[in-house]
Amino acid sequence: MKRLFIGCAAALCVALCSSAAIAAQAGDYATPDTASLATQANPMTLTLDAREASRGLMYSHLTIPVKPGPFTLVYPKWIPGEHGPTGPLNDVAALRVSAGGHAVTWRRDKVDMYAFHVVVPPGVSTLDVSYDVLLNAPGDTMATKKLAIVNWNRDVLYQSNTNSHEVFVRTSLILPSGWSYGTALPGPKQSGNRVDFATVPLAMLIDSPLDMGQYAKHIVLWTNGVHTQYLDAFADRPQDLDFSAKELAEYKQMTPQALAMYGAVHWNDYHSLLALSDAVGFQGIEHHQSSDDRAPDDFMTNPQQQLAAGDLLTHEFSHSWNGKYRRPADLTTPNFQVPMQTDLLWVYEGMNQYLGDLLSFRAGIRDPKQYPEYFASIYAAMDNEPGRATEPLIDTTTAAPYLYQARGAYSSIRRTAGDFYTEGELIWLDADTIIRQKTGGKKSLDDFLHLYAGPPSTGPVTVTYTRAQVESLLNEVVPYDWHAFFQTHVYDIAPHAPAHELARAGWKLVYTAKPNAFLAAESTLRKSIDTWYSLGLRMSAAGTVFDVREGSPAWKAGFAPGVKIAAIDGQAFSPAVLSYAMGQAQHGSAPIAFLASSTGWFGTYSVNYHGGERYPHLVRIPGTPDMLAKIAAPGGR
Repeated sequence: MKRLFIGCAAALCVALCSSAAIAAQAGDYATPDTASLATQANPMTLTLDAREASRGLMYSHLTIPVKPGPFTLVYPKWIPGEHGPTGPLNDVAALRVSAGGHAVTWRRDKVDMYAFHVVVPPGVSTLDVSYDVLLNAPGDTMATKKLAIVNWNRDVLYQSNTNSHEVFVRTSLILPSGWSYGTALPGPKQSGNRVDFATVPLAMLIDSPLDMGQYAKHIVLWTNGVHTQYLDAFADRPQDLDFSAKELAEYKQMTPQALAMYGAVHWNDYHSLLALSDAVGFQGIEHHQSSDDRAPDDFMTNPQQQLAAGDLLTHEFSHSWNGKYRRPADLTTPNFQVPMQTDLLWVYEGMNQYLGDLLSFRAGIRDPKQYPEYFASIYAAMDNEPGRATEPLIDTTTAAPYLYQARGAYSSIRRTAGDFYTEGELIWLDADTIIRQKTGGKKSLDDFLHLYAGPPSTGPVTVTYTRAQVESLLNEVVPYDWHAFFQTHVYDIAPHAPAHELARAGWKLVYTAKPNAFLAAESTLRKSIDTWYSLGLRMSAAGTVFDVREGSPAWKAGFAPGVKIAAIDGQAFSPAVLSYAMGQAQHGSAPIAFLASSTGWFGTYSVNYHGGERYPHLVRIPGTPDMLAKIAAPGGR
């Protein structure tokens, strides 16, 4: 298939192993100019002893080719898929360096704390480097009593100023007794509880996470010739692996639906790694031939979990095409110390949010008939966010490295990294409906995807793109002023979320007292109450306020995050009392009286609201084609 960017033959020149092309794509940053001493013939070695994983500890031992004299080792800082300087340096403990059995002094760089300097003694060609890997920190739990997640960037140091595609590593893992593992790393050979893997470039190692645990299921989801997709699931409790046959049949549609969407594969074997643990927390990180998916214990056995987050695996799976095979040029760096530029995440993540959700509906993981209800929930969220009045979407992508880590109150005013996912989804639905309308339904965004990440099938290589190239490909599908389209929705301040796609698709947004199914599922799972579109509050089921919408009735009454509601109109707070009070207020003019506390002080908050409960839904526009039904249908036609 034709590639607008650089042509099929030239595309191979930007494969992951091509240092010259990747260096050129790094923008204004210096090109690593040091030849790697860890070659394919003489690789560095990594042995990760994970036998103490259940205690939150692993032990990394490296042998690193070096040369005598001053030498610098670095710990990976900028982590692909995490889009930021998130390498957990605080998890490195008890660092020890030696040569020939004798300790070698190391010193941390005073400015770049991810760099460690040594002086290699004469005649020494390898250093032994060992350290303890601390697995669990607040908000970053990587191991429990029964399972653990291995992100290899946490377990290595490597030669500074080298290209990570030219640094070779031979890796071994020592498992806890009775545990199994899953990974896309090639060439595994197991003897007892030790697994030795083939020698690979450091870039591939770090792009190939590993899950392990006592309770596991390894399921073939799809196979065709040399390609196979696996689900490797690990759980804290064996009962959480009791997947239904119906559910597995739906997940087995992931690859067929992705192939219909993209038209080709760019992986050899693909492993969806799934850790089921309330202790680990919810997360999804993409890799080229696998995904690091983490979800609550009952994620695969609770229908509410699948409704609320059924795109977890499909979103990360779609990233193999959009994000790994196709990647923004300024996000593609030659090693893990060069800063990433994240401005094009509205394509990388925004479009992928659209595609990952579509895959979940097209595969049947979520009912395609509920697609309009889902879109109502995300459209309303973006259209009622105060921060959009001052900050364009491009600022959220450019600031992603810090927004991913941002914490604190009033996130709806600051905007969040989640915005370019959710609003990106709305933008790409808009683009899809434009293509369908202008071609009379003969073409769709899938036609763009076939040009963008389609045939011919390849192994795990990377082809980069720029904004201009994305716009040119869209013009090949249907002529349109795509540059102005993205300028309006991404680069300029947009007081409202994209609106035309709803009417174009045959639907309109309304608010009623009936709960939105997706918002209700999230509230049930999070034990929360959402009155964002009425009072303007999000709170826990116990009445602690999480956020207040600027300009809302609750905002005008003086509510703030952290306020704890004790009573409403004289009655002790409960969700039922809140619902009753909002209903009663519809029939009178008196404000709703909230008795609440903040930092030990009680006060009354008078909320002048009389509109009852309000939740978003889409309803059909009579006499118009139902484009959303076609978009969400298997095959997308």
